[in-house]
Amino acid sequence: MSGSIKISPSILSADFSKLGSEVISLEKAGADYIHIDVMDGHFVPNLTIGPEVIKKLRPLTKKIFDVHLMISPVDNFIKEFANAGSDIITFHPEATRDPLKTIELIKRENKKVGVSLKPKSKIELIEKYLDEVDLVLIMSVEPGFGGQKFMPEVLEKTKALKEIIKKRNLNVDIEIDGGINFENCSKAKEAGANILVSGSTVFKENKGDLKKNIEILRKN
Repeated sequence: MSGSIKISPSILSADFSKLGSEVISLEKAGADYIHIDVMDGHFVPNLTIGPEVIKKLRPLTKKIFDVHLMISPVDNFIKEFANAGSDIITFHPEATRDPLKTIELIKRENKKVGVSLKPKSKIELIEKYLDEVDLVLIMSVEPGFGGQKFMPEVLEKTKALKEIIKKRNLNVDIEIDGGINFENCSKAKEAGANILVSGSTVFKENKGDLKKNIEILRKN
């Protein structure tokens, strides 16, 4: 796990009519990653973007594409999203019959592997896979829509996960996503998260000053 705090702005809150220029602006503003939420209207009740959009965005930036797949069955789409330019591919264990097979499929494409826990999903669901993954994404809202309110109850789960990672001496990042703002970002960091996903706060606070908002999230 990296010691420094990384900010991964979610383009779910960007202006989709100028998505390319939004991604370029995020790079200029100092974003560490670009967080891309992929939803299928089946695993979660919303539809967002597919691999073609990622493929079009890929030449515009060298930033890490942090791709969160909220689709089921997920295995059918790993290769497609890898080829589109994803750097990290994160999936939900509930979206596959065999999480270990999904992990292997992602590794076969030479991509970093993330597993995600919904607010009510227990650590036990992914604990045995921790030495096989690069990242755990803890959802602090129910996945599906941007702009939701942060659920503070996930902080205890984040702390517990951090302890397990530390005890097992693993190099696994903890990412947190959902309702992250200037007020609660410090609590997320204290709980053990080192990657913060933020959409509405990055794009809408301080009249959309991306650079300022990213810096506040990093330093608060």
